[in-house]
Amino acid sequence: MFFPYIKFIIIFTLYMKIKMQTVRITKEFKFEGAHALLNYDGKCRHIHGHSYILHVTVKGTPEDNELSPKYGMLIDFSILKKIVNENILDKFDHALILRENAPLSEDIKNIYGNVITVAFQPTCENLVIYFAEQIKKSLPANVQLYSLKLYETATSFAEWYAEEN
Repeated sequence: MFFPYIKFIIIFTLYMKIKMQTVRITKEFKFEGAHALLNYDGKCRHIHGHSYILHVTVKGTPEDNELSPKYGMLIDFSILKKIVNENILDKFDHALILRENAPLSEDIKNIYGNVITVAFQPTCENLVIYFAEQIKKSLPANVQLYSLKLYETATSFAEWYAEEN
């Protein structure tokens, strides 16, 4: 009666003994933010907001130690979430992002609080590059940042790939 069940467990266990291979995992994050593009020749020169969506993809080889509580995982999604929250979302969610040399940026920061000034034009393209640098610094040694995709609107996004940088 139990023989087919035991046979299944043995076959399943043998199957799981295969060599771990490189995989990629992705987690999605959402945050609200506003920015203004200094000296831009269109509407985006005005302070305006976005509902950003950030896809973070990492790659590596999953843990192959069967005794590890992280066996079969590249990185626990909760750890990846913590890294992105601490480096990106906790700072940028509901913030106004301005170029550091923007007129009145210090006055606005003093009045409204959650204002981030950056050394670059806060475009979607530059933000995704900045986010990649911040996230890379905090990943465990066995995990590599593979790519980021930052949606500024439902139809507009910037992508960053490690292999191209």
